[in-house]
Amino acid sequence: MKAGIVGLPNVGKSTLFNCLSNAKAQSANFPFCTIEPNIGVVNVPDPRLQKLESLVNPERVLPATVEIVDIAGLVKGASKGEGLGNQFLGNIRETDAILHVLRCFDNDNIVHVDGSVDPIRDKETIDMELQLKDLETVDKKLEKVKRAAKTGNKEAQKEEAVLLSIKSGLEAGVSIRAINISKEDRKEFVTPLQFITDKPVMYVCNVDEESAVNGNAYVDKVKSNVANENAEVIFLAVGTEADITELETYEERQMFLEDLGLSEPGSGKLIRGAYKLLNLETYFTAGVKEVRAWTIPVGATAPQAAGVIHTDFEKGFIRAEVIAYDDFVVFGSESKVKEAGKMRVEGKEYIVKDGDVMHFRFNV
Repeated sequence: MKAGIVGLPNVGKSTLFNCLSNAKAQSANFPFCTIEPNIGVVNVPDPRLQKLESLVNPERVLPATVEIVDIAGLVKGASKGEGLGNQFLGNIRETDAILHVLRCFDNDNIVHVDGSVDPIRDKETIDMELQLKDLETVDKKLEKVKRAAKTGNKEAQKEEAVLLSIKSGLEAGVSIRAINISKEDRKEFVTPLQFITDKPVMYVCNVDEESAVNGNAYVDKVKSNVANENAEVIFLAVGTEADITELETYEERQMFLEDLGLSEPGSGKLIRGAYKLLNLETYFTAGVKEVRAWTIPVGATAPQAAGVIHTDFEKGFIRAEVIAYDDFVVFGSESKVKEAGKMRVEGKEYIVKDGDVMHFRFNV
């Protein structure tokens, strides 16, 4: 599952990406490895993992990860191939969620491609290019569907109606994620087409250091502008975050954060936000060999969660032994949880809860 960083040139995208790449994330066990020059696998900061580590004292600890992709800056006309338009749109189509960086700070020394700072205009520039690309997709699909609908095919007529509502929304400048479509129709007719403006989005407002704690008027404008999109909005001072990652020790980084009035770096907040945006959650396995966070989609069943470890676990699933994270912390060990009668045995229908500590029984 990948989240792509997008935005106009010079809004702080690459600085943010480099920040995440260097985020010694406030402890030594927050590595970042680059698969390609513009794709990084970033650990998801999770205090529960550190707590389990302190209780179990394992040989190693493995956190959950999320892929972040730094996508080339977009310019007007990208939908027609201007700049790196085609490459940009191809890259973004391959991601599962969008982190849209908006410049929300004034600085005469940093040139803005449109000559002035206006995050709403910037957002609309990118939205329009993405909407135009989605409009192409709708028009191509409509050609085929209309032919089938004319023959009296009821399913095709239903799909035509949904696609026409998307077309009129896009022509009015509305992204597909903000168009009112029933859950069933969205699943059947919209999701398979992989529309760019249907992907979940988080707006990342890049602010100056003075606004790092409370945001500013630009951020307020963005929040109000995207209220109907069901989108996340966060703000962080990307330049300041870059300065923090340059510091050598955890103590130095903590002192810098405290001076700013922050409890943690914004990069941690962003990575957790991206994880949530991708509709992912975590369960844990905890033993003396390793304590590990495993990533599953929200709503996964116990066998599906087992399959993340190994496909044999899913195929031969018998049962899951489950401890709620809070119970593990209260009683301090698996054996004490068992003594207290707090370990549950769950079957194939069990929907895993975020934070469950699990052990699987299987037979292949």
